[in-house]
Amino acid sequence: MQFLTTSERDILETLDRQVRAPRSAAVLSSLAAEVTALLKKDPAARLAWQSVPLDIYDGLPEGIASSWIFVLRAGCSSGAERHPNSIQRVMSLGGHADMRTWNGQSWVSNILRSDPAEPLESRWLSIPANVWHRPVMGEVDWVVVSFHTASDKDLIEELPVDDDHPDRGSRVATVYAGRQAR
Repeated sequence: MQFLTTSERDILETLDRQVRAPRSAAVLSSLAAEVTALLKKDPAARLAWQSVPLDIYDGLPEGIASSWIFVLRAGCSSGAERHPNSIQRVMSLGGHADMRTWNGQSWVSNILRSDPAEPLESRWLSIPANVWHRPVMGEVDWVVVSFHTASDKDLIEELPVDDDHPDRGSRVATVYAGRQAR
């Protein structure tokens, strides 16, 4: 379980209310269906995504510059990545999985579930800029919504040389914009 500062908890609580508001929940459900269809079209892809228009939300916390919906394929890991230019706040929207984070020596498990009755820390994870993370999915596709401090055109995805030891360096860094799956 992660430790949340009061200000980070306030941000996550605000985002949680925004995601669950009727209007945004309906749009996110529709986008999740679209992204799921994208993932099904490409059997080799481990994840698919789409940028979410910020205007579906009513009152995001200061600093949120983009929102995304991801569908991650069941029974695999989409591999390690990090965002050198953004803080990421991620919420489990459908299904459950382990969003592992690298502590500099090993992977730390963060099981995220979608049940709104679960505590905030069981549904949300804050990932600081430059922290490696590696989702490992269970038996069902995992749907997540994420919020970044980088805009949708500027968000950088950096991939490591070695998923098991990401501190050994990165092999590629690119923006999400213009792509929909990998």
